[in-house]
Amino acid sequence: MKALGTVFKYGDNVDTDVIIPARYLNVTDMKELAAHCMEDIDTDFAKNVQEGDIIVAGNNFGCGSSREHAPACIKAAGVSCVIANSFARIFYRNAINIGLAIVECPEACEAIKAGDKVSVDFVKGEIIDETTGKTFQAEPFPPFLQDIIDKGGLLNSIK
Repeated sequence: MKALGTVFKYGDNVDTDVIIPARYLNVTDMKELAAHCMEDIDTDFAKNVQEGDIIVAGNNFGCGSSREHAPACIKAAGVSCVIANSFARIFYRNAINIGLAIVECPEACEAIKAGDKVSVDFVKGEIIDETTGKTFQAEPFPPFLQDIIDKGGLLNSIK
């Protein structure tokens, strides 16, 4: 599986409350949830994100509460991948469970800028900043985890 998109870049400790504010947690329509994705950290995100775009962030992305709404609304907004220095453990597992591709690669996060076009080859763990031509190597998921993501999440993979 591969991704190609424009980068939205954020810093360290982006918590689940800014990914999807608690005031929207009673919303069950994923399209409506996606309309509020990242609004407390980037008011224009939902208006500007396109199918396939990529979020790049710093340390501890997805910290805070254990709500599965956070990776689900990112995926519903059209984001194909989140690249970060590191992820909060519960966000990491929730992302896999709902089929959102995530990659840890500090070198890429430092070098990639907002607005860059980036491609990710999940099988190889290769990240290419198509804007600058720089290539970065991340640890690819083992095949059983990549299969879960490829099938759209844990429930879809066991059907």
